[in-house]
Amino acid sequence: MNLDYATLDLQRRQHPAWRLLAADSAPLVASFLHRVFVVPNVRVMAQSNLAEALEDTLYGLREQLGTKAGVKAFPKSAQEYLNDWAANDKGWLRKFYPAGSDEPHFDLTPPTERALAWLGSLSDRSFVGTESRLLTLFSLLKQMSFGAETNPQARIAELHKQRDAIDAEIARVTEGNMALLDETALKDRFQQFTGLARELLADFREVEHNFRALDRTVRERIALWDGAKGTLLQEIMGERDAIAESDQGKSFRAFWDFLMSQSRQEEFTELLERVLDLPPVSALEPDVRLKRVHYDWLEAGEYAQRTVAQLSQQLRRFLDDKAWLENRRIMDILRGIEGKALTLRDAAPATLRIPDFMQIDEIGAGVELPLERPLYQPPLQTVLTSVALQAGDADMDASVLFSQVRVDKVALSAHIRQSLQTQAQVTLAELLHTRPLQQGLGELVAYLQLASESSGSVVDEAKQDTVVWVVPDEAGGWVTRRARLPRVIFVRD
Repeated sequence: MNLDYATLDLQRRQHPAWRLLAADSAPLVASFLHRVFVVPNVRVMAQSNLAEALEDTLYGLREQLGTKAGVKAFPKSAQEYLNDWAANDKGWLRKFYPAGSDEPHFDLTPPTERALAWLGSLSDRSFVGTESRLLTLFSLLKQMSFGAETNPQARIAELHKQRDAIDAEIARVTEGNMALLDETALKDRFQQFTGLARELLADFREVEHNFRALDRTVRERIALWDGAKGTLLQEIMGERDAIAESDQGKSFRAFWDFLMSQSRQEEFTELLERVLDLPPVSALEPDVRLKRVHYDWLEAGEYAQRTVAQLSQQLRRFLDDKAWLENRRIMDILRGIEGKALTLRDAAPATLRIPDFMQIDEIGAGVELPLERPLYQPPLQTVLTSVALQAGDADMDASVLFSQVRVDKVALSAHIRQSLQTQAQVTLAELLHTRPLQQGLGELVAYLQLASESSGSVVDEAKQDTVVWVVPDEAGGWVTRRARLPRVIFVRD
């Protein structure tokens, strides 16, 4: 950024971080937000909890500062202060409603966190290390130079150089000559590690803010879009791919993949515990939360991933809404046709005019030539051959015609629904155990037909069930029948 007068004057009037530093209540805002959000690494806090914490802070300050000129210090309530800090003209807090909650929540904005980090850097440091930062810069230059080298011979030479240095180091250690870092070097490197760990948490909040801005842009575009659905999706997905393929997106994805590795987490935890147990590092009295800083990174990265998931849900909701609107339009057209048909159903064909009902554009012109019409042909007459009727056998048993069995599917469906009232699913074997087959194989086939017509039924081919029923035989006794079939399961809707 160019630090000319016009740019700085605009930043002083519009940038939230500058407005926070210039505000009269800056000590209250900065100290409270740093203690509540930054120190414990809290990403989001509910309004009730944040207002309660601020009310306790205001009570202590009022007791300490008293009144000046008859005006009590910080006269407004905690809720009013929170709403004021989250207003558009301040922009120090972000107030939003998370999914599934009707209570507003608050989160720090990236400019506020940058202002708090700058205020923390103003304090005098008892020890300022420069060696570790110089080594870091030198290592970064070597990585960039080696990573951009296209000459294979140069790369091989650099690798040989590194191997020779490692071999020399192994030889010195074997001889008992080990170079150890002194207390100053350990403090220098640990101080740099602490600063980078805190900066990384702040960077996560800014990454999340950028993805959230993309999500807000997509919502606004969807709300105002009235063109084709495919065009909008193409633009949105193109912008989403641009974010994912940007330098920030690629760096975040590489960092997330590195951090999600179980072996990397275990190695990082082991190294961190060993470093914190070193006497020079313990003498610095590091923050206790530093032991789980990598878990804080995971939590912060998860919030960024959730923002991306919300963007996908917004796209899915848009597709569902567009499909519902298109289906509703089709139903409106069909209902309009039905209404016109019912209105004209009593009209005689002579008075019915097609343009008054509906119009359909033809896809082509119909040309009919008079000579192409076929001539009239008289229909063929069917001649029936007279055949003398023969008398049938009067001794034939007609009782079979009156012994047909009718299966009541309504009663079977009621039995299935009654069984599903007390349990989520029931098998066909369990249904027949509570109510055996009364009409034999025909009733079993009726159950299978109900299962095939129901969308909430499942057939498990891996398991078999045995169904048993009895039927009368010719001698007047009873015969047991068995059938083995795949397990049929009825599921409650």
